[in-house]
Amino acid sequence: MTTSSILGQFDLCADKAAFPDLDNGYYYPVDARIHLFADATRWAMVAELLGYNPRGANLIDVMHRFGNCLTRGEPGFGDFLERVDNMEEIDPDGAEVYVGGVPVVVRGTALRVDAAASTPLEDVFRLLAEGNKELLLADETELRADLPADLPVLLRLDAWHQPQDLWDTVPSTHETFRLIAEVLNSSDPARYRPTLPPNTHWSHWPDAGTL
Repeated sequence: MTTSSILGQFDLCADKAAFPDLDNGYYYPVDARIHLFADATRWAMVAELLGYNPRGANLIDVMHRFGNCLTRGEPGFGDFLERVDNMEEIDPDGAEVYVGGVPVVVRGTALRVDAAASTPLEDVFRLLAEGNKELLLADETELRADLPADLPVLLRLDAWHQPQDLWDTVPSTHETFRLIAEVLNSSDPARYRPTLPPNTHWSHWPDAGTL
C-alpha cells in the first residue's frame, strides 16, 4: 500500500469513467459524501453521489468503491440504491414534476416536503435532503457491502473540492485526492488539510443531469 498505488487506482477508474463525477449528465446532483477506511495493510474509499436520474425514474445513491481489500467486484461503481418507494404517487404521469400534497416515502418513512405542485423533481429532492441526509445516504450495511467488516473508518467528508473535468484533471493531480491518498496510506486523518474551497454542493454543477 503506497500513496502512488492508491492514486494509480483512482486514475485508472477515472480513465474508465468509473470515478465519482458530479458533472454527470444523467444525474441531477442532490448530495454527496466520501468515507475513508484503512489499517496498516488495507485501504478503501467509498464515495456516494446522491442524485435524481430521470431515466432511472428515482432518486439514486450511486456507490463508488475503491481499495485493495474489496470483498466483491472491481474498483469503480458499486450498488445503485433507489431511495424513493412511491415514485408513482409523487409523479403519476411521469412528467418529472411533483404532483403536490403527497409525502415522499424513503425506506418506508413518509417525509413531508415543502414544495408546490409542478415543482421539478430534482428541486423536490434537494429540499428533502436538507433535513434527511442520513436517511437518504447509505447506512452502515449498505456502506460496507463491499468491504471487510473489521476495516476501521478514518474520515468522512460531506464536502470537498471536486475537479470540474476528470478528463483534464485526473485524480492524481488534484489536491483533494492526493490528500485522501495520504490519509489512507498513513491511517492519519490529520493529513487531510485542504486549501481549496468545497464545491460539492449541487449549485456548483448547473449542467449536471441535463443530458
